[in-house]
Amino acid sequence: MTITLTAGAIALALDPDLLWDDEFAWAATEQSFTRGLTGKPIIQAALRQAGRPITLRNEDDSSAWMTRADMAQLQAWADTPDLRLTLTLRGTAYLVVFRHHDGGPFEARPLVHYADPVPADWVLATLRFMTVTE
Repeated sequence: MTITLTAGAIALALDPDLLWDDEFAWAATEQSFTRGLTGKPIIQAALRQAGRPITLRNEDDSSAWMTRADMAQLQAWADTPDLRLTLTLRGTAYLVVFRHHDGGPFEARPLVHYADPVPADWVLATLRFMTVTE
């Protein structure tokens, strides 16, 4: 199964071994609970329109490697305000933006440290997105 990230005419193929870390940590229903003056519960519920987090990460150091060149492309996209990307994951397309407000859009560290890295060197990365509406 492939994972792709697309912005306009540029598509980036991501390693299919990336793990969707928070896939089941989100609920589509938002609920508020308060008590009225008599103590009666006041409950309101609605479906969220967007905002689902999608965090992609490697399971361990032996999986889901990315190149520094891929990270440079992700950095360029992350530095573009309000850029909407299409993330295709398990056959489903999600309209997403980077989660700058939640620990930054991504983390990356080299698989092996080199004093003079090149674009083909491998990194381990965690990517943070959230779904948006058009």
